[in-house]
Amino acid sequence: MEEIYQEIKRLRLEQGFTLKELSERTNLSVSFLSQVERGSSSLAITSLKKIADAFGVPITQFFESEQNHNYLLRTDERKPFRLEGSSAVYARLSGEFGGRTLEPLLVTLAPGEKQVRDSHPGEEFYYVLKGGALFTVDGKEYFMREGDTIHFPSNLPHSWENPLNDESSFLCILTPAIF
Repeated sequence: MEEIYQEIKRLRLEQGFTLKELSERTNLSVSFLSQVERGSSSLAITSLKKIADAFGVPITQFFESEQNHNYLLRTDERKPFRLEGSSAVYARLSGEFGGRTLEPLLVTLAPGEKQVRDSHPGEEFYYVLKGGALFTVDGKEYFMREGDTIHFPSNLPHSWENPLNDESSFLCILTPAIF
């Protein structure tokens, strides 16, 4: 794996940020960030977290080893989880490798389950596998049934819910990778 300072510079250039723009997003000085990118300054974990957030990547991105690839994820290896304040069940569908830029998830919603309105950097794509879902994107409602898809920029205010009396599930693909 590249050194942390090399990965920071790679991400900055890949995302088209100047040092000044990264400084504004992290509240870290341009001179400090320049020293970090040259490997001539050490970096506190809190500063690394600010940099990871500015790039929209998990902090683990800076510690992942390219030698530990796990491209395949079998059905029995999925580990369902819930996010705080939600009863929706999520399961990661992606393999493991450094530099992932998208996050595929299987989302299962109980009847009446709602996601609160949200907006953040990136894109979202949903494919309804079972049941239905009501998506609200930038104030406009879209009712989706099995087989329907929706794709939108995540910076628009958005939410979804299962208005049905039966469980619904959909494939969700987010960028950037968050888990």
